[in-house]
Amino acid sequence: MKWIIDFLLSSLGKKLIMSLTGLFLCLFLVVHMLGNLQLFFDNTGETFNLYAYHMTHNPLIKVISYGNYFFILLHAVQGILITAYNRKAKGGSYQGKEIADTEAKLASRNMRNLGLLIFVFIGLHMWQFWAQMHFFEMGKQTYDGLEVKDLYSLVKEAFSQAWVVIFYLISLVALALHLMHGFWSAFQTMGLNNKKYAPIIRAVAMGYSILIPLGFASMPIVFFVLK
Repeated sequence: MKWIIDFLLSSLGKKLIMSLTGLFLCLFLVVHMLGNLQLFFDNTGETFNLYAYHMTHNPLIKVISYGNYFFILLHAVQGILITAYNRKAKGGSYQGKEIADTEAKLASRNMRNLGLLIFVFIGLHMWQFWAQMHFFEMGKQTYDGLEVKDLYSLVKEAFSQAWVVIFYLISLVALALHLMHGFWSAFQTMGLNNKKYAPIIRAVAMGYSILIPLGFASMPIVFFVLK
């Protein structure tokens, strides 16, 4: 067991944990975005409210959600530890400054700052919706005798505010840059960056990093425009 602990605490071990947690969070983003797109299924909110109700009352989803919260924190902590290690090893410089790949320069140089902005964004997002849904009184709707919390109206109200929409869009740009570099780096860390598959991985990383943030961005934009 000692060698496993020593490996996980090593620089390579930290990077591997960060890569694996990052890829898990990438998968979560896909599921989360597809679920939230139900906001567009009707303008009464019934589809989305019922979706939110079943997601918050499914025991399996609850377990996965708590695991996801843990992975977010673990991913953030590993990022801080790796950044601190690199700065110390490089005499205060950030490792990303030495990366030659021009596609990744902006993201790699600012992974720490991008990650911090995304972490603040997650905190605001969870306060606005998750915390309100779980711990505060809010409006309710009844569908076929089932009373559910009206999360749709909460989303609509939040995205009617210009500052919220602007902050969300800025954060999603940061997320796109973070994903663009992080997705590719995860495969590099795991040694899956040979010449044969590198172009495919790059293409998938680029497509994912653009489409997922665009999917999330469509929600505040549409609600704000149609308010």
